[in-house]
Amino acid sequence: MADPVLAPATGRRDPGPPPASTPSPAAGARWRAERGRLLEVAALLGLVVTQPLLDVLGRSPDFFLFHRAAPRDVLLLVALIAVLPTLAVTLLGLATGLAGGRVRRAAHTGLVVLLLAALAVQVGRYGTPLRGVPLLVTAVVLGVAGAAAHARWRGPGRVLRVAAIGPPVFVALFLLASPSSAVVLPRAYGGAAGVPGPGEHPPVVMIVLDELPLVSLLGPDGKIDAAAYPHFAELAAGSTWYRNATGVSGWTPYALPAMLTGRYPAEPLAPHYSQYPDNLFTALGGLYDIRAEESITRLCPPSRCDQPSSPEQGLGVLVRESGTLLKQVTAPVDSRVDPEESYRERTRTEAGLDAAEPVPADPGFRFDRLNDSQPARFTSFLAGLRPSARPTLHFLHLLMPHAPWVYLPSGARYAAPDDLPNDGAGWVELARARHLAQLRYTDRLVGETLRTLRATGLWDKALILLTADHGVSFTRDWQGRGLDAIDHAAGEVAWVPMFVRTPGQRAGRVDDRNWEHVDLLPTIADAVHVRIPWTVDGRSARQAPREGAEKHFYDRPGQPLTLRGGVPTRPPDPAPHPVVGTVVGDRPTGGTGTVANRAAFDRVDPAGGELPALVWGTVPRDVPDGTLLAVAVNGRVGAVVPVVPRDKGGRRVAALLADDHLFRAGANRLDLYRVGSDGALRRLTLS
Repeated sequence: MADPVLAPATGRRDPGPPPASTPSPAAGARWRAERGRLLEVAALLGLVVTQPLLDVLGRSPDFFLFHRAAPRDVLLLVALIAVLPTLAVTLLGLATGLAGGRVRRAAHTGLVVLLLAALAVQVGRYGTPLRGVPLLVTAVVLGVAGAAAHARWRGPGRVLRVAAIGPPVFVALFLLASPSSAVVLPRAYGGAAGVPGPGEHPPVVMIVLDELPLVSLLGPDGKIDAAAYPHFAELAAGSTWYRNATGVSGWTPYALPAMLTGRYPAEPLAPHYSQYPDNLFTALGGLYDIRAEESITRLCPPSRCDQPSSPEQGLGVLVRESGTLLKQVTAPVDSRVDPEESYRERTRTEAGLDAAEPVPADPGFRFDRLNDSQPARFTSFLAGLRPSARPTLHFLHLLMPHAPWVYLPSGARYAAPDDLPNDGAGWVELARARHLAQLRYTDRLVGETLRTLRATGLWDKALILLTADHGVSFTRDWQGRGLDAIDHAAGEVAWVPMFVRTPGQRAGRVDDRNWEHVDLLPTIADAVHVRIPWTVDGRSARQAPREGAEKHFYDRPGQPLTLRGGVPTRPPDPAPHPVVGTVVGDRPTGGTGTVANRAAFDRVDPAGGELPALVWGTVPRDVPDGTLLAVAVNGRVGAVVPVVPRDKGGRRVAALLADDHLFRAGANRLDLYRVGSDGALRRLTLS
C-alpha cells in the first residue's frame, strides 16, 4: 500500500477519499431519522390496530372455531394484523421521501396526527361521555396538539420509539396467554371415559339451540304456544318439560362447556377439548359412536368424533370479519363488539351440499326450492339420524334462532343492514319481531327432526333432548345478554326451554324442579347407564330436586350471580294496528319518504327462497318521532311502525313484512302511508 501523502498546507497526512462502502454522515442521519419514524408509526399502529383487534379476538376463541380456522390461518391473520399496516405505512414513507425531506417530514406529521386522533377516539369512547361528532372534533384537536408536541420536543418521539415493542408483546400475549391461544397452540388432552354400567345404552339425540328465551315460546296461558310453534308443542306433549330450567351463562363459550361438563364456569377458557378434556363426548366416546355438529365450540376431540360439518371457510373470511371488528373498535360511537353477531349458519346451497334428505312434506313450506335455504349444519345432522348397530350420540348445536335474524316463518330469507340497531324505541320491537319470525322457522326445523325421528324409529328408541344454551332480552333499554340485561330481564336471558324424552315415553309431563344446565350431563349419564368419572356440580333429574330456589348465573367465569324467581311469563304482545291486512286503494298524498332497498321490489323471485321482507329508509326531519307509517306491498298493508330517532345509518323507518304471501314473482308495488290519528292514510311519495 502506498504511504499517505502529506497535505501541502498543514503537513498532516491526507487520508484520501473515504471508502465507497462507508456512508456519508448525512446519509446515516437520514436513515436514523427514517428508522425512528418507522418505530413511532409501529408503536401508534400497535395501539390503534394491533392491540384492540388482538384483544377482542383473543377473548373470542369461538370466532376462530365458528369459521373453522386452522392454526395456520390464525397465525397468518395475526401476522397480517401486526405487520401489514406498518409495512404499508413504510412503503408510503419511502414514496413520499422521493419528493424530498420536507414532504417526507410533512407526511409523517400528518400520519402522527391521524393515528393520535384515532387513539384519542378509542380512549375517549371508553373514558368520556363524548360520542359522534364531538368526540371526533376533540380527537382531531388532541391529535394536532400531540403532533405539535412531537415536532417540537424530543421526549414524545423517544417514548413512541420505546413503545414500538408493543406489537410484538401484543402478539405474544395473544398466542400464549389469551383464551384463543388454545385454538392456535392446543395443549395435550386426555379426557376421561365414562364407565358403562348395567342397563340399556340407548341412542342419544341432542339438539342445542342458541339465544332462545323460554318466554318466546309461551302463550298467555303459560304453555307452549301451539298455534305459533306447533312442533315445539308436539315435542312437549311427548316428553318431560323442565319448565324451570336455566342456562348458566349468557355467552355460549361459557354456557355450552358447563352443559357438557356438568361444572359451573370457573375460568375464561376457550371452548376447546384441550381446555375441557372431560365432557360428554369423552365420557361416551369409549362406548358410543359420536356424530357431533358443533358450531362455535370444539369440545369433541378428533380422536372421538366424526364431525361431518361444512367445509372450512379459510383465511379470507377471517380477514373480512376482522376488518368489520376494526371498524367497530375504532368508531366514535358506541358499538357492541361481539364477534358472535357475525355468525350466521350457512345454507345448504352455500355449503354446496346435495339433497341429503327429502323435501319437507309440510305444505307450509311454500316454495319448491325453499329447502335449499335450510342451514347446512342441520341438513348434515338430519342425514345422520339413522339407527346403527352401536349406540350413537347425535349432537347438534344450531345457531337458531340466534341473530343475525334473516328467516321468515316460511323459511324464506331476507336481507338486512348489518348495523341495524337492536335497542331503543321502535328498534327493540323490530328486533323482537324478527327474532320471533326466525323462531317460527326454527319450529319448522324441529318439526322436520321429529318427522325424521319417527320415520327411522329413533323416536321410541332414543333419549331425545332439546334445549338452548341461553336466552336474550328484548326489554327496552336492556336488550342483549350482558350484565345489564341479566339485572333487569333475567327471565328472558336465563330461562330456556328444556325437553327430555326418555326411550318409549308415552305421555308428556311438566317438572318444575330447579333445573340448572349443569344438570344436563348427569341426567344423560343416568339415562344411558354410564358413570361420570369426575366430580360435577349438577345433579341428575333422577335425583331429588334441589331444596333451594336460587340459581347460579355467570356473566364472567368464577363470579356467580344469584338469580331468584320462578318460571317467567311472556310479556304481552302489542295489539296489531287495525289497518294491518287491509287493502288500500287510491289515497291522497301527504309527504315524502325514502326506502333504501326499494329496487329489490322490482325483481322478486320467490322460487329462489329470498324476499325483500325488511324495509328500511327515512322520512323528512319535520315528521315527528312516533308518527305511524303503514307499509303496503301490492296494495295490502303488511306492517305499521313508528318513525324513530335517526340511527347512525340515517334510518328513521324499518319494518318487517313477515307474511310472504304479500309478495309475487316479478315487479312488486311498495307504498308508504302516513297514518293519521283517525286512522286515515295519506300516501308518501317515495324518492
